[in-house]
Amino acid sequence: MFSEHIKKYSWDKVSEAIHSKTSRDVEVALNKKKCNPDDLMALLSPAAEAYLEQFASKSHNLTTQRFGKTIQLFAPLYLSNECQNICTYCGFSFGNKIPRKTLSEVEMKKEFEFLKAENFEHVLLVTGEDAIHANPAYINHSISIAKKYFSDISIEVQPLGEAEYSMFKDAGCDAVLVYQETYNRSTYKTFHLKGKKANYDYRLDTPDRIGRAGMNKIGLGVLLGLDDWRTDAFFLAMHLNYLEKTYWQTRYSISFPRLRPAEGVETVKYPVSDKEFVQLICALRIFDNEVEMSLSTREPEYMRNHLINIGVTSMSAGSKTNPGGYTTSPETLEQFEISDSRTPEQILELIQEHGYEPVWKNWDAALTAH
Repeated sequence: MFSEHIKKYSWDKVSEAIHSKTSRDVEVALNKKKCNPDDLMALLSPAAEAYLEQFASKSHNLTTQRFGKTIQLFAPLYLSNECQNICTYCGFSFGNKIPRKTLSEVEMKKEFEFLKAENFEHVLLVTGEDAIHANPAYINHSISIAKKYFSDISIEVQPLGEAEYSMFKDAGCDAVLVYQETYNRSTYKTFHLKGKKANYDYRLDTPDRIGRAGMNKIGLGVLLGLDDWRTDAFFLAMHLNYLEKTYWQTRYSISFPRLRPAEGVETVKYPVSDKEFVQLICALRIFDNEVEMSLSTREPEYMRNHLINIGVTSMSAGSKTNPGGYTTSPETLEQFEISDSRTPEQILELIQEHGYEPVWKNWDAALTAH
């Protein structure tokens, strides 16, 4: 379990090591074919900021060698904003007095039909963490219905047990996304005040349970802005590295959500600049050539325009972050404000203008073969 593996690292010592790296360390890492954890620290360090052009070039080359010039398109579909956790950065937090909604079967089918008409084949089903309305039976039923419309189903729901993930896989689920938010245990505690999510170790070991269930893909990520992004990115990469070695038949993806405005959200204490955001993506691509990288509509248009060429392999388009947002209940509360509101057609044109091929279905077997 990663909760045991992580004990070999100290947050403070890792942070100190990252910030002590020199230009020479960065150059050594850039010239290696395979980077080790110490090289990753150099790539994430403040000293590496002067090498962004070289970072971008190497990241682009590594990505096209592995994935070709393709960008997979997906759409998030929020099934419920019910949540029993109190998380100080999320609009769905239990303490926020907002209208709550969980889609009925009729309502979710309308959402599915809308996205299908928009040509989506990959949908991400999202719920708040609620044991009553968005329970495993509801999630499983939603997956089974969605599978009639789409070829690729991912979910982002409350952490569950191995048995539930096995059930979801049998129903047609292809991938499970679960973000640790921050790997700093003490910081984690300050943001997660109540509910099952307050259990740091249970959440940390969720990808192990997903891996043991034999899920096709596991998605990881941190919420950029909760703590020092450089140190969080290092721990994220170590988590990824551990999982790739332990559950080697599973595919992996990383997402890069930057903290966005939402109901009840406080000021971001650790903002991540655009330059730092680019450095992060490139550093993780150089460290891990195989991982898929996803970019959501949290990011503004100009960032999404430029990141296509650097290391991203999938993008959302035309996203709504509230239950029924596409067709039935546009007035329900969003989990966070989106930044890129362009239509799927506009994103399609953007990808093609960059000389890339939009992929509506899941990656071809040839692209995922090792």
